[in-house]
Amino acid sequence: MLLPSLDDGITLLDVDGGRGVPILQSLVLDHLLLHDGPAFWVDANGHATTTTLAQITPSQRLLDRIHVARGFTAYQHYGAVDDLPTAVNQVIQKSTAVTSTSGRQSMDQNDDSSPHTPSLIVAPAVDAQYRSDEMLSEQHAETLQARTLARLATYADSYDVPVLVTRSTIDEFTAPVATAAKHHLECEQTRMGPRLVGDEFETLVYPVDDGAYYQTTFAYWRQLLATRATQVGLEPATPPSSTSSSPGVGTGVTADGETTSLTTSPLLDAWTAPGGR
Repeated sequence: MLLPSLDDGITLLDVDGGRGVPILQSLVLDHLLLHDGPAFWVDANGHATTTTLAQITPSQRLLDRIHVARGFTAYQHYGAVDDLPTAVNQVIQKSTAVTSTSGRQSMDQNDDSSPHTPSLIVAPAVDAQYRSDEMLSEQHAETLQARTLARLATYADSYDVPVLVTRSTIDEFTAPVATAAKHHLECEQTRMGPRLVGDEFETLVYPVDDGAYYQTTFAYWRQLLATRATQVGLEPATPPSSTSSSPGVGTGVTADGETTSLTTSPLLDAWTAPGGR
């Protein structure tokens, strides 16, 4: 898996070193590929840009399933979140009236999946408008943000869907966002590409041409070498004690068939092994 699956409840995505618009949009499109139903996107700070969405989507039909509302002030953003059930009902009424859409099947073949009810709610930069609105006092801004998070948590439970949120800055003001989140994804920009880490997911491979993959993360190599060490009969390394003079990395078998401890220096192992020269 190259992208994590989004579970029901609020998922907080933190992207290191930028807004991470393509990453956010990729998660949304990947979810829509695997699930029926529309996505409802309450946007802030231009995350729902159609330019990048059109560039990365594998099918233009996916974009028709994303319904976007934009809030340019704190009250507009809160109003869009508060009115989301009305928007959902309108989309359901419109989609059920078109019988041709009822035959589309999901790749998951999920019995609970429906092409009419929401499959995902997105609220990027959920703190941005409350933070920047000069008409709000600090206390009022915190209260309005808390109400927004409460609404999103209610929708996650009511519709049994994931709610994907991001925050513009990690600080005391956005600490409630992390508290409200049921799941947390962290994304780090690496030389090979974005690396996502979550409770049950970690990027270990990066795709290249011809269907091949680069496997470059430390976690992958650690797992690979641990498996190889087991195959050759080398015991896993044990943490060195503070009193040990030379840290060991396990045990091995010499050419004479004798078991000996191994240090981090192969030359030292050769010289100290029985019969070594």
